[in-house]
Amino acid sequence: MPQAVLQQIQARLHRVYAEEAAQEAYQGVLAAIEAAGITPPSGEVKWDQKDVLLITYGDTFLNEEEVPLSTLKKFLSTYVKDAVNCVHVLPFFPYSSDDGFSVIDYTMVDPELGDWENIEALREKYDLMFDLVVNHVSRESLWFTDYKADIAPYNEFFIEENERPELSLVTRPRNTPLLVPAYTHRGRKKVWATFSADQIDLNFANPKVLVKMIEVLLLYLKNGARIIRLDAIAFLWKRIGTNCIHLPETHEVVKLMRDVMSIVRPDAILLTETNVPHAENLSYFGSQDEAHMVYQFSLAPLVLHALHRGDGSYLTDWALNLEAPPPGCTFLNFTASHDGIGLRPVEGILPPREVEDLVTNMHRLGGFVSMKANGDGTESPYEINIALFSAFRETHNSNGPDQWQVERFICAQNIMMTLQGIPAFYIHSMVATPNDHDGVEKTGRTRSINRRKWEFEYLQALIESGRTSNAEVVKRLTNLLQRRKKHKAFHPETPQQVLDLGSDYFALWRDGEGLRFPLLAIHNLTPEIKILDLSVIEGFDRHNYWINLLDNQGVFSGEQRYVMQPYQSIWLMPEQIGGESALWALSTD
Repeated sequence: MPQAVLQQIQARLHRVYAEEAAQEAYQGVLAAIEAAGITPPSGEVKWDQKDVLLITYGDTFLNEEEVPLSTLKKFLSTYVKDAVNCVHVLPFFPYSSDDGFSVIDYTMVDPELGDWENIEALREKYDLMFDLVVNHVSRESLWFTDYKADIAPYNEFFIEENERPELSLVTRPRNTPLLVPAYTHRGRKKVWATFSADQIDLNFANPKVLVKMIEVLLLYLKNGARIIRLDAIAFLWKRIGTNCIHLPETHEVVKLMRDVMSIVRPDAILLTETNVPHAENLSYFGSQDEAHMVYQFSLAPLVLHALHRGDGSYLTDWALNLEAPPPGCTFLNFTASHDGIGLRPVEGILPPREVEDLVTNMHRLGGFVSMKANGDGTESPYEINIALFSAFRETHNSNGPDQWQVERFICAQNIMMTLQGIPAFYIHSMVATPNDHDGVEKTGRTRSINRRKWEFEYLQALIESGRTSNAEVVKRLTNLLQRRKKHKAFHPETPQQVLDLGSDYFALWRDGEGLRFPLLAIHNLTPEIKILDLSVIEGFDRHNYWINLLDNQGVFSGEQRYVMQPYQSIWLMPEQIGGESALWALSTD
């Protein structure tokens, strides 16, 4: 093992623990790495423009003749094919609540979904992303059962605490009690539960907990995970008298996990899930020594706001001021996920009146809003719960549904695909799933509105008909992705330059050193035909003739005016450079 990395691990542990505990943790981490027996692959290429993620639950598609993971593989093979290359199967372990994020056993595949062979079958065609639900475990887990029975080492795996004034400082993502009762062989205790009474926080101040999680991390890498997603990582470490979020010890643990990954899987990617204000989110890049990738959490609410309002002012202003990720790091861009559309990431970006208006209008479109508890006893909006396709059914000033729902929705995806980083599509965006109010009524949870379980044959009939929104969206998105992956302008490390063409548009260049064909992406954010004056775009006159990558149609720079249809996107590249045709170059790459 590389001595420099081992010394780094040892140094990190000494920043977190006292001398004896740090040494105990170090020996435990070494033993875990050796026991895993993972042979590092050759090469260390992290990503390129072909990288696209699909986010899905293991049981999004149901077929009574097979386990859900097999049905998922059938859906991917039939409709997605190689339009994406990486699949994020949301927690597929036995669980007790929160649709998988209350893990009972980190080492098993939920028998209701399939088994490890089904996971391996997916890996034959796709890279995989696994969740490391690192902050908490299920109340029904064996770890917590042993804690209640006072069995070592698990009797010290959880945080016992009593009510005290200092706890009011703790940042809360939920409005549930922070401390919940646990009846143990030592009597009634109160234990820390950041997210729910069924999700009991682990005590990382105990080095044995850290070592156990490193063992789980290594198991996932051994079983084929290319990307490890650290769920709810910001809340990992607790210190009374602080807000218990983003503490220095938390950052050291993330860095340590990256160090371990660099030894056994240098090609793997560490992703942090931190649904927090933008500047706090970026802190998880560290000094290029922490997460390889962070979610672009501000993007989803800003894109929704821009297209709902027909006004990209706030989106453009945010993007103009967005710092490029550090070398060796990138963003994961998304417009929807299994959770809601977070509102904390637009704090300081969208004025409160705009957030309030957006929430009101999403209610009108059938959505809900989840609240978080504040330290002063009040509550404030935490996330909007709505299916993204339904969120684009109308605009803020419309009198009802219009004919532009699909075009608005596709425009949102096009914006996400042009930004620097790796794009990620939630499965229900890929197939244009509408609000699932039946799911909300069945579970009593507002997040269920965006977690429909499709009967596979029914969805298949909708897609095969060719006449439904489901059919149109899956066909158009997969076609767009096939076109996108051919152009090196979309490599995650190709720089971007955002343009301010006025509130009706969102536009940017993707260009950089060594790129043969720069790309200019422009999106009409309105339901109106717009006449775009191309002469105002610096650099457009460098070439006489441009090709739109989205339809292979040409644009003369001498024409200067371009008619953009409602919600139309154009991705323009020079038709020729140095006698080389762009279309020919893309077809041969």
